[in-house]
Amino acid sequence: MAAAQTPGQSRGAGTVAADAERLARLRSAVLEANLKLPRHGLVQLTWGNASAIDRELELVAIKPSGVDYAQLRAQDIVVTDLQGNIVAGEARPSTDTATHLALYRAWPQIGGVVHTHSSWATAWAQAQREIPLLGTTHADLCARPIPLTRALTAAEVDAGYELATGQALIELLGDSDPAQLPCALVRQHGPFCWGASVEAAVTVAVTLEEVARLASLTATLQPRSLELDPALRRKHYERKHGPDAYYGQP
Repeated sequence: MAAAQTPGQSRGAGTVAADAERLARLRSAVLEANLKLPRHGLVQLTWGNASAIDRELELVAIKPSGVDYAQLRAQDIVVTDLQGNIVAGEARPSTDTATHLALYRAWPQIGGVVHTHSSWATAWAQAQREIPLLGTTHADLCARPIPLTRALTAAEVDAGYELATGQALIELLGDSDPAQLPCALVRQHGPFCWGASVEAAVTVAVTLEEVARLASLTATLQPRSLELDPALRRKHYERKHGPDAYYGQP
């Protein structure tokens, strides 16, 4: 979709009003997701961003770059197409937009992405260590250690740092299902999380931060801690995410 095109134009004039309403809902959802990040203590100042995609419209809404959360409004949320062309909004989109777009292009099953510099998860990223699976809180989120991307080359950083970051995340997951591995650490940078919706991605980000905190404390108390028993790992993951999951309400 070209930058100058009205959302919905390519789908016929009769859909323009409906598309505009969908776009408004998308921006509102992204606004609320971004406002949850400081509420949950996941960001300082303006260090983070959340985005969501409307797959039918092929449009992504994302936080504007460097705007204080206290001042953020729905009309400030920037909308781009999957190539990064701005469709709506007057501000510059997040500097991490290219990373978000790369993930949306690679993984059609995701609907939202969250990136923060939350303290505990970022500490593991800066230590260049994956987060080991030490307890059931971690297994409730993911049945695997939280992985770490490879280092980017100087050429990748210079040629397109944010796009290269997205490509490193895609490479890291390989054939893994993003629903089963909903987050990762970008080496020396911080966590990226994703989900079926932006609300789900925020939940992953909150859970990941607590998992990272618990792993840090556990490693301090017992540096030689063993990974969680496989039977407990399977049980805790499957009861929340498996085909016969029974956590929560139907």
